[in-house]
Amino acid sequence: MPEIHPIFVFEVAQWIDLDLAERTLSGAERPAFRHRGRATSLFQYRPAPLRVTQEGPTLELARWRTDPVVDLVLYDFGAASVAYHVVLDGGLLELREAGSALWRDDTLARDAHERITALLRSLGSAAFKPRVAPFSEDYAVFGLREVPDSGDIVEFCDRHAETIAQILRADDERLSAEEIASATELRISFGPSDVTIVDWDAAFVVDPDPEDVRAVLEFANVQLLEMRWLDMQIDDAIEQSYQVLARRLGLRAFWPSAASNDLRTVAELQLESTVLLERVSNALKVFGEEYLARIYRLAARRFRLSELDATISRKLQTIESIYQKLSDRAATVRLEALEWVVILLIAFEIVLSLWK
Repeated sequence: MPEIHPIFVFEVAQWIDLDLAERTLSGAERPAFRHRGRATSLFQYRPAPLRVTQEGPTLELARWRTDPVVDLVLYDFGAASVAYHVVLDGGLLELREAGSALWRDDTLARDAHERITALLRSLGSAAFKPRVAPFSEDYAVFGLREVPDSGDIVEFCDRHAETIAQILRADDERLSAEEIASATELRISFGPSDVTIVDWDAAFVVDPDPEDVRAVLEFANVQLLEMRWLDMQIDDAIEQSYQVLARRLGLRAFWPSAASNDLRTVAELQLESTVLLERVSNALKVFGEEYLARIYRLAARRFRLSELDATISRKLQTIESIYQKLSDRAATVRLEALEWVVILLIAFEIVLSLWK
């Protein structure tokens, strides 16, 4: 039976105390990864996020309806996700139709924003500097629990390549061979009856137990959002740093505290950016060739997370360069102030000796 899991990711705080949030929110739990019925120590959160399950009225999406159960997940570095579940009765063609309707309808996006805003109010002091960022990431995991007619997954994907590509690209029109290849090129299978195909806005998963696969894809989207947010924050930090560096201080330039204040401002911007990058990068431990780890690497490749990481690192180096220039300027100001003190002391000694 086809199903869709729409996911919405938000930046909601500078960081979240998950232990305090777990005590504050009723029914919260820490999810752990399992795949094919076995635990894995090679792929795990650090620290584990906090999942809150909410029940409420179903939402209409064209002629389909969502499940009444919605999962909200909080991450310690200040991100949160909302995941819905839509079950369909038909096959791939209905999945394609429902996918197109999903991208045209903002009902789920608005509901997700309202849920996150309400949850953020409930967190209280567990969320440090709470705010819902003006942009979010949305993703959809389309899938089947089993291959129709119990056929081979490779043959199934090849036979329905265009339909799968249309589902992933939310397009009912005919696609070129190049577009089909681009949409379906990143695929991975654990056995002869399952597959995960990762695209930029959506994934197609055939798996009898897809929960962990969806969790990996969701986390990759969380990382994408956080790195985009961090990139924007660093751009603002660089702009502020340039303004500090270029600011004319007038006579205050000869006062050491003015240079020290500028240095402290840039250092705080640099520290906040570096800490957030470390938290996002180290939130998931991925080792070896575990299947879930390979799916994560596939998603990271599609989302170009390594390129984003390299861009952010270069910008952090820019802030470091500005900090160094401000440090040199502060040292120069202190040296000049010391020279003036020495000159004044010498002048005072000369005046005092002449007066005597």
